[in-house]
Amino acid sequence: MQFFESIFSHLPVLETERLILRPMRMSDARDLFAYASDPEVSRHVLWDTHRSLRDSRRFLRAALRQYRQGLPGSFAITLRESGRMIGTIGFMWINTEYQSAEVGYSLSREYWNRGIMTEALREVVRFGFEELRLNRIEAQHELTNPASGRVMAHAGMLYEGTLRQRVKNKGHFSDVALYAILKSDER
Repeated sequence: MQFFESIFSHLPVLETERLILRPMRMSDARDLFAYASDPEVSRHVLWDTHRSLRDSRRFLRAALRQYRQGLPGSFAITLRESGRMIGTIGFMWINTEYQSAEVGYSLSREYWNRGIMTEALREVVRFGFEELRLNRIEAQHELTNPASGRVMAHAGMLYEGTLRQRVKNKGHFSDVALYAILKSDER
């Protein structure tokens, strides 16, 4: 576990053609609030809609605490051209014994359907296999959010099945679709 702690306590900067994935920082509060206050963005994630800048600051403080503790965490998704934070993507958990992990993400509605999240997910999958030495990376989405499943599929993940009432979100149980990619699936 010490290997993972050192990586997550000093999260690297990852770059793609359009994006820079970097550790979150307190100065991201206004950008975070701009999209986390949208009920459509928070509808399918496990955090509640941010009602004030204070909620966004609280979220960022929790992320920074995770970094300090070396726990699996998330990157800020920022636009290369402006540096603006438009989402998050990262590891929800890591199982060291089985070299597996789960990825989760959220994105500003302004950037939906532009391939942004697929680009970010591909880079996080690459990082997971090459840097974290994982064998399996999985992700799940509520069945009422099929667009997220398309992101997973476009990033090379395969649908593995439906898990009935897997999560309790916003007061109700939801069925989720499970996707995964193995190191051996990579080309």
